[in-house]
Amino acid sequence: MSDGWHRPGRGGAALYALAAAVVATVTTIFSRLQVARFRSRRKVAETLPPGAIIVISNHTSYADGVLLSLACKRMGRQLRLLATGGVFRAPVLGGLLRRIGFIRVDRGTARAAAAMAPALEALAAGEAVGLYPEGRITRDPAHWPERAKTGAVRLALASGAPIVPVAMAGSTDVLDRRHNVRRLLRNIVVRPKVRVTVGDPIDVRRLMNIGPTTEPTADEVRLAADEVMGTLVRLLAALRGEDAPATAGREVASA
Repeated sequence: MSDGWHRPGRGGAALYALAAAVVATVTTIFSRLQVARFRSRRKVAETLPPGAIIVISNHTSYADGVLLSLACKRMGRQLRLLATGGVFRAPVLGGLLRRIGFIRVDRGTARAAAAMAPALEALAAGEAVGLYPEGRITRDPAHWPERAKTGAVRLALASGAPIVPVAMAGSTDVLDRRHNVRRLLRNIVVRPKVRVTVGDPIDVRRLMNIGPTTEPTADEVRLAADEVMGTLVRLLAALRGEDAPATAGREVASA
């Protein structure tokens, strides 16, 4: 069952800051996290927009949640990340994540949609809610995104909050799906670079050309989810300096 969301308050905010400082210190041993700069852009995004926002990112590594949260913290926002239910069952970690405002989602079960309610509560409180639209680590061999699920768009429609795409490249060099002990030992000597860049906020209703009271069809929501993911794919392609394949963000790769 998905937990309800409770505002962390000052104590939770202080705990978040302390946890972020500790995790950041450990993370710097194994990686270098930086916001990417592009010659074509006069000004790099140094802060995330204020107020309620939905942060989405590509998902390639077990380290992504930590790295994305740290990147958002550096840009001025404490992220309320939708995290898999398994980590909430850990005796100490689960309690910590609840206290700092993370949101439990039981992926792959009929209860996964129950995370929508606490996410809406957090957005109503003006928070930055983070999620991975693919719903899992990509299975694409070249680490391009799979097709998005519709949760981020439905959350944006229900809350009125904009979607902020955040592309991340290099996190598979920190942790991947295998050989991670050897990888971490190597990273102490040669720290891999993890680059992050932020796209412009997306007003989903403007994207869909619908008014504030219009209820879109399931097909329209599906199309909007593909368009939003397409924006993230283009942002990631620019970050990687590569052309994304035509199927990136469109077709689910074979497991």
